[in-house]
Amino acid sequence: MSKTLLHRPLTFLLPLLLAVMLSVAPAQGQTKKQLERDKARIEKEIARLTDQLSKARNTSKNSTKQIALIKSRIQERTRLIDNINGQMNLLDRQIVRTEDSLRVVRGQIDSMKSEYAKVVRTLYGLRQNLNSAGLLLDNEQYNYSYLKMKYFAEYSRFRKHQETTIRRREQLFSDMNLDLQRQRREKTSLLAQERKQRDALSREQQQQQKKLNKSQQDEKSLQQQIGKKEKQKRQLQQQIQQLINAEVAKSSGSSTSSSSGSSSGSRGSGSSSGGGKVYSDAASADFVQNKGRLSWPVYYKSVAREYGLYTHSSGGQNRNYGIDLNCAPGATVSAVFNGTVARVFTTPTGSKGVILRHGSYMTVYAGLGSVSVSQGSKVSTKQTLGTVSASDEGTSEFSFQVWCGQDALNPRHWLR
Repeated sequence: MSKTLLHRPLTFLLPLLLAVMLSVAPAQGQTKKQLERDKARIEKEIARLTDQLSKARNTSKNSTKQIALIKSRIQERTRLIDNINGQMNLLDRQIVRTEDSLRVVRGQIDSMKSEYAKVVRTLYGLRQNLNSAGLLLDNEQYNYSYLKMKYFAEYSRFRKHQETTIRRREQLFSDMNLDLQRQRREKTSLLAQERKQRDALSREQQQQQKKLNKSQQDEKSLQQQIGKKEKQKRQLQQQIQQLINAEVAKSSGSSTSSSSGSSSGSRGSGSSSGGGKVYSDAASADFVQNKGRLSWPVYYKSVAREYGLYTHSSGGQNRNYGIDLNCAPGATVSAVFNGTVARVFTTPTGSKGVILRHGSYMTVYAGLGSVSVSQGSKVSTKQTLGTVSASDEGTSEFSFQVWCGQDALNPRHWLR
């Protein structure tokens, strides 16, 4: 029997196997845990956005906010899909390594069993050749037999060690095979999650597109409404301008008989103008003396437009000759100062308007639903002129203007 075979070490495979096994999990364990933490955080953010979107739908018609929430949720959903794909890629590599390790361990077990069989056969041959009687008669045979017995004892121990090692390797192989099955089940679960998330992503993208289309339609409709309102606003300004011009012309024509040389078209600068003999100079002077102390004509919620040039949301520009106020429907409108009702008129929107004369000055009250005074009647400060009208949208806008002759003045300078 070859002594090389007797002394050949089989345990050299153990360090290699351990190195292969250790390279399977720890190298990817930390990355996988990080991906799982990120996945949990992303899922939490998606749940938060979904809750906010649900509240926005129930409490607001603001499609812009809903579109922004849907967009954020789509971004998070895409990140979640990428995260799941990252976990599956890690798992694929881990499965490949586990399968490679299983082949290595299977080969080692087969090799160890083969060598173990050779050892058993060798030991059996040694047992057959051992002559116990010759040990007593032949010194040389004794020495040779003694060596065989020593080898026999050593191989007996080695055989037991190999039996234990083979059993451990087989247990390791079984554990690795179970782990491989677990990894494959985990991949199947991740694939199902990815399909579910992709379906949800597709629905959300369709939902986003519908919202965008509706938002564009709403925006177009809103622009049309704004354009219509601005057109009505310009028509109202033109109407008021014409009424003011008519009043100035009327008073100018009446005054020429008593005050020749006066200018009927002169622009007022805060003093008596526009022929002030028809309406006494005292009325104009009294009105001017109360500049900055006039009461507001109505209780309002907010200012819709200030006096002067402004750019509206549809992109165009318009000029406001007074101050426009958002009011509650039916709010009471009162005269800011003593005067005479010069005009009661109907606006382009169908609401009513009143023009009061204060000598050379006039105040305009437009956007009334009802009027409680008549043309030519005298009114006193804070006397009710009517109530604010309500639009089809449920809003109420009232316009107040101050004129001196043909000049529109900033009401802010006259109100307290």
